[in-house]
This record gives sequence, structure tokens and C-alpha cells, in this order.
Amino acid sequence: MRAALYVRVSTEDQAIDGFSLEAQMRKLEAYCAAENYDIADRYIDDGYSGTKTARPEYQRMLKDIDKWDVIVVLKMDRIHRNSVNFTQMMDLLRKRNKNFASVYDQFDTVSAMGRFVMDIMQRIAQLESEQIGERVKLAMKYKAENGSGNLGSAHPYGYEYKDGNLVVIDDEAHIVRAIFNMYTRGSTLQDICDYLNSAGIESKKGVGWSRQTISNILHNPIYIGQREWDGIRLSTKTEAIVSVEKFKAINPEYSVS
Repeated sequence: MRAALYVRVSTEDQAIDGFSLEAQMRKLEAYCAAENYDIADRYIDDGYSGTKTARPEYQRMLKDIDKWDVIVVLKMDRIHRNSVNFTQMMDLLRKRNKNFASVYDQFDTVSAMGRFVMDIMQRIAQLESEQIGERVKLAMKYKAENGSGNLGSAHPYGYEYKDGNLVVIDDEAHIVRAIFNMYTRGSTLQDICDYLNSAGIESKKGVGWSRQTISNILHNPIYIGQREWDGIRLSTKTEAIVSVEKFKAINPEYSVS
């Protein structure tokens, strides 16, 4: 069995006895000797939090996945402090027929009992993730029904958020009106894209315009001062940029409140 030895300390961990990189590595090497594992490589993240996956040695280890058979860590929190990230890693290992072992937790996926425990842990993590999603959706629904603040959407072109309310940006509003006018006069989505790009006009993200971006603008009721979320029509004081008549000419199925 080829082992990838992973050790990590964050800035806070460095002040705690027993969590030094050297101490972790010695214990992992002793574990591999006892289990008769060959050490494929050592991966050391110094000063990185376990809540994120953007750690250089962690990412290098995953890229080297064909070079080892099992990840060995001192404790499970050395590799992840986030249950969702841990579950995603374990999904990857399972798909690639790789194993995981934690020395202090006396846990590994090589044995049937270890795989059973891991399955339970992953189910708990999935339940936690789904419960968080449900709570977020309930909170968003409450905000939508009570008309309170930003529902997490990005600033639509032509507007910006100020104190939780959408405020018109005059220069961008001029472009929005031009887009509606061009389309109602027969220009295609591609025609409008080509015009805006050739004129050097940047989209909201500062990149070139696409047909999808133009289509999103043409079908978004925000431009007549109306907002929707998950089928809920929101009460809003957002200033309209185009007339209801112009919007309905493009969206005849839309019911204006």
C-alpha cells in the first residue's frame, strides 16, 4: 500500500504543543512502518487553515492521486475542518478506489468497519448540508414576502445596490434602453452583441457581451421596476428604466402587476 502522508498546521495551531509539522510527520512515518505501508510522498501545508481547500500541498496531493493508495493523517481535522469538503474528498477517493486513514482517530477505510463509519459520517454531512440549504431558502422566502433587502442576486446591468435598494446608474440605463430599442426594431441578439462590443462598451462583469446576457436583460422585469423570486412577486420601489409597453412588446406573456 502506497501512502501519501499529509500534515498541516495553521497559524493558531503552531502555538499548540503536539501539532508541529515535525511531530505529525514522525507519527505518520511510525504508523506506516507498523502497517507496512510504503511512503509515496510527504505533503506539508504550513500556515494554512483546514476550513479551505485552496492549500498548495493538499492540491498537489490530489493531483498525484495515481501515485498513492491511501492518505494518512494524524487527525481528521488536519486535512479538513469542514464536513462538506471532507465528504467531497471522500467521494473522490471512493471513485478512484483510494483509502483514508487517521492515526489518532483510529479510523481507516481499508477495513469494513471503517467504511461503515465513513458512510454514516457522509450521511450526517449530507443532512447538515441539506438543512443549511433549507434554512437559507426559508430566510430568502421570508425576505421576499416582506420585501426586505437584497436576495443575494448580483447587481443587474443598469443598477447598483445602495442601502439594500436598487438605484439606477444613468450611463448603464442608457445602454439598456438602446438594447430594448434595437431589439424591437428588428436587430438580433447577435447584432446587439456585435454593436456593443465594437463600440467598446463593457458588460457588468467588464467583459464582452454575449447573446445570453442580452437575452437576460430583455426578459428581466426589473427594468420596469418589478422583481420576482421563486414565483413570488416582490413589492419594490425600484425605478423603471424602460416603459411597460416596450417590455410587453418583447414579453407579451408577462403579467404586469
